Amino acid sequence: MARRRSGGVLSEDADEARAQILKAAEATFQRYSIAKTTMDDIAKEAGVSRPTIYRYFRDRDTLIAAMVETRSRRLFDKARAYLRERATFAEQIVDGLIFLVDRGRKDDLIRLIVSPEHMNMATALLGSSGLATRLTLEMWEPLIDEARERGEIRDGLTDEQICEWITLVELILVGRMDFGSSDDPEHRRMLTTFLLPGIVTDTSAADARLVT
Repeated sequence: MARRRSGGVLSEDADEARAQILKAAEATFQRYSIAKTTMDDIAKEAGVSRPTIYRYFRDRDTLIAAMVETRSRRLFDKARAYLRERATFAEQIVDGLIFLVDRGRKDDLIRLIVSPEHMNMATALLGSSGLATRLTLEMWEPLIDEARERGEIRDGLTDEQICEWITLVELILVGRMDFGSSDDPEHRRMLTTFLLPGIVTDTSAADARLVT
C-alpha cells in the first residue's frame, strides 16, 4: 500500500503541535498497524519532515506512550466521579476495573496496542517501562487515600503495590479477546474472589461479596 501525505501544517503552539502529530500517528497506526508504521509515515501524514517529529517526540515509543497517556487521562475524572458513588473501596475496585477495561477495549488504539500482534511491544511499553503503573497510580491514588482513612486497606500495603496489582489485572483483561459484556457477572465474581482479598480488609471484601 502506498504511503500518503496529508499536507497538514503544524501549529506554532507546542502542545497543539504535539496533539496534531499524535492524531497523525493514530491514523497511520490504524492504517498500517503499529508494527509496520515508521516515523516517516507519521511525518508524511502530519505534512512535516521526520526531523520535525523528533523535535516533539524522542522516538516512536515515546510518541506511543504520550498517546496512551493522553487517552487514559481523558477517562480519569469521569471514572473517579463514577466510582465515588460506590460505598466501599472494594466496590470501587471491581466496578472501576470493569469500567476502565470496557472503555479501553472500545478505544481502537488501546485495543490495537494490546492485541496479540503487538503484545511484546505492549509489555515493554506499558509494563516494563512502568507507564501503566504510573497511570494507574494517578487514577487510583485519591481513591486509595480516601479508603485508607476509612480503614478499608490491608495493613502493610503501599499505594504503589496496590496499583501494580490493579495494573496487572487490568492489562490482562484489556488484552483478552474473549472479554464479553461489562455486565457479565463472571467478571465481578473473578475480581471479588481473587483480586480484592490482596488489597482490602476482610470486612470490606465481605461487604463486596454481598453486593455482587
